[in-house]
Amino acid sequence: MIRTLFVVLLVSLVSFFGLTNIWQQYSQSTLPLKEAYIEIKAGDSAMKLCRNWQQQNLLSNAQCRWLSIYLRVHPELSKLHQGVYRVPTEQKPTRLLQMLHLFASGKVAQFAFSIKEGETLNQSLKRLAEAEYLKHDLTDKAALVELAKWPDAWGDKPANAEALFFAETYNYTANSTSTELLKRANELLIQRLQQAWDNRQAQLPYKNPYELLIMASIVEKESGHEPEKPLVSSVFVNRLALGMKLQTDPTVIYGLGDSFNGDITRADLRNPHLYNTYQHFGLPPGPIAAPSGSSILAAAQPAKSDWLYFVSKGDGTHQFSRTLKEHNAAVQQYIFGKKKQ
Repeated sequence: MIRTLFVVLLVSLVSFFGLTNIWQQYSQSTLPLKEAYIEIKAGDSAMKLCRNWQQQNLLSNAQCRWLSIYLRVHPELSKLHQGVYRVPTEQKPTRLLQMLHLFASGKVAQFAFSIKEGETLNQSLKRLAEAEYLKHDLTDKAALVELAKWPDAWGDKPANAEALFFAETYNYTANSTSTELLKRANELLIQRLQQAWDNRQAQLPYKNPYELLIMASIVEKESGHEPEKPLVSSVFVNRLALGMKLQTDPTVIYGLGDSFNGDITRADLRNPHLYNTYQHFGLPPGPIAAPSGSSILAAAQPAKSDWLYFVSKGDGTHQFSRTLKEHNAAVQQYIFGKKKQ
């Protein structure tokens, strides 16, 4: 009996160490995945995943069999949870299953989409349509007006959804929808705009938060240099207070739409469209781009100045002037290169 028990024990030990050795060799192999993401669908199992890899010639029959044995020892790794997971493209099979098990807590892959400051709604929507792992359920731009919220206290809801979505980066998980993302962007815009409106300077020439948003969009397009934005805002506020036309090129370009060829002309400045601030007094009828938080703040809290003009220096900053004579001299210097002797 002792001899029999010894033989059984010896065979068991040989089998155990043999299996262990084979598994160690297998577990050190890599799985050359072609994608950085793996999508686990409802009802998928670890063995189904293994068979899929086998069909793609990523694993052999023997490896799948040994994986099956391993899963019997670690049954918790068989319970895959639905979602899209980001994984290294070279991954050990056992470690990959452990990662999927850890993702069961909800740590699925996060994707990101940014609404860029200074970008028009058309430009944002074009990029949004190309966002990966996002369900594109938008029908047309008209649906965006219905989608966007607008506080009753702010007056009539805008007929155009331009700039009603805050310029920010939004994270989302696979199979989220475009409308869900834009709703979040709209809610953040309402929040930021309300804060700016509540803390605005006194005596600003805005009837409601929408006009503040319009001004912020103009400031955004005129200057990307944050320290200058309150000064740019002050120029336009000063001009409005004096009954002067804003005369800002970005509003003209926005109104031209697809007909703008990249070079603004005298004919463009004479075009009577409603966004042409060379032809019409006051603010244009709507925003011209998505403003950043700093531009909204600059519109609500412009610098105290007596500037009425500015011209680009060509380095991202501007030369500000009080009089037309000073402005014309600055134009000669920075636009035409005729520096003052």
